[in-house]
Amino acid sequence: MLLAYSVRNREQQEQMLWMAAFGLGSQVGILLPYSRRHEYEADQFGLFYAARAGYDPRAAITFWQKMTAMAAGGSVPQFLSTHPNHGNRIQRLQNDMPVAMQYFQAARGF
Repeated sequence: MLLAYSVRNREQQEQMLWMAAFGLGSQVGILLPYSRRHEYEADQFGLFYAARAGYDPRAAITFWQKMTAMAAGGSVPQFLSTHPNHGNRIQRLQNDMPVAMQYFQAARGF
């Protein structure tokens, strides 16, 4: 509303351009990173739940490596996507793997 108020005296086309730029900026700068954060969180929860259930958490990394191979350069840049790129997902899963392996070993009775 503040932007609409500040450009109210400009031509309608310029007002529309300002509003479109604001919409795009807020989408790329605020909403998409927030969605990616949720995806990372879901990956972590899934990794830990699977490990606690006795499934080998290392399979998550294998899965994302296969997804990377299938995508073969056909993905959208991460800053324009609601999802993290596969390489970043793999890195986060690798960072969480020591904890996941503890859950897995406890579930398997090791």
